[in-house]
Amino acid sequence: MKKVLAVCLNPALDREFVIDNFTLDKLNIVPNEKNKMTPGGKGVNVAVILSKYGIPSIVTGFVGGYVGKVLISELKKTGQMITTSFVHINDETRENIAIADTINHTLTEINSEGPIVDSSSIESFIRRYEVLVQQVSTVVISGSVPRGVPNSIYGELTKIAKKYKKTVFWEARDEIINESIKISFPDVLKYDMRRSEKILGNILNTEKEYIEMTKEFVKRGASLVILSYKTVFDFVGTADGVWKFSPKTDIDHSYLLGSGDIFVAGMVIAHFEDKCCIDMARYGYAAAVAKTTYMGKEPPSRNEIERFLSLINSERVE
Repeated sequence: MKKVLAVCLNPALDREFVIDNFTLDKLNIVPNEKNKMTPGGKGVNVAVILSKYGIPSIVTGFVGGYVGKVLISELKKTGQMITTSFVHINDETRENIAIADTINHTLTEINSEGPIVDSSSIESFIRRYEVLVQQVSTVVISGSVPRGVPNSIYGELTKIAKKYKKTVFWEARDEIINESIKISFPDVLKYDMRRSEKILGNILNTEKEYIEMTKEFVKRGASLVILSYKTVFDFVGTADGVWKFSPKTDIDHSYLLGSGDIFVAGMVIAHFEDKCCIDMARYGYAAAVAKTTYMGKEPPSRNEIERFLSLINSERVE
């Protein structure tokens, strides 16, 4: 049963603008062809990407208001590979804006904080989640949590998934990971370090510190750990050791939008093909690097990912 439960607790309606020479305090005009609206939030993005490769997903989380209705409508347009099972709340679903400038090689993201979720909605979601998790083989929990939802929620959801022997992937920020690992560890742990470079509350400065922290996470229960280092590098840890991944090609930072989600989706694909942990990470990293050769959230083809496997370095460092 190769099917994914994609948990996106704080989904969004994403707006992408390509504005070359983007200037503050000035009117910036965006041509229609450089203005896109898509369903978003990290877990939603992973499900949409997987659908492009023929992998079915159930997407769950919280949605509300007019924006929530538009988000679900846009998700349904992606095709039959995605089914939705959201808990509806009173507050409005958030909107996110990404402004890419290919002249100055910048990516500016403006993300709304999102709705407030009450305790009864959280309880309803957890009951729904326990039913849904039994219908899939793999769970991806990815992205931020809305206000009212405790940062420990990833741990609670993983504990339930483990009861049913499911494989669990996380991508989240430090404050969520820090609280959630007190309850349960995922199989695959990827840090989202876009807003903060903290890991377990600390700023790591040297490669040695990254290596030691990667080993620590493996020791504490993760089968595969990915820690981002200086944006385009990653330290990858398994029970067999630690590797540093780097690209053999230049990365344009204005093309980074969506690369983290494609990394996760690539690892899920490799997992379904029974690849070992380090090869899962290589495939995800190659997919992410391939994505940075063009604008937008659209994933690369399988052929492109295969081609980029030869355009990345994976150096064993421990």
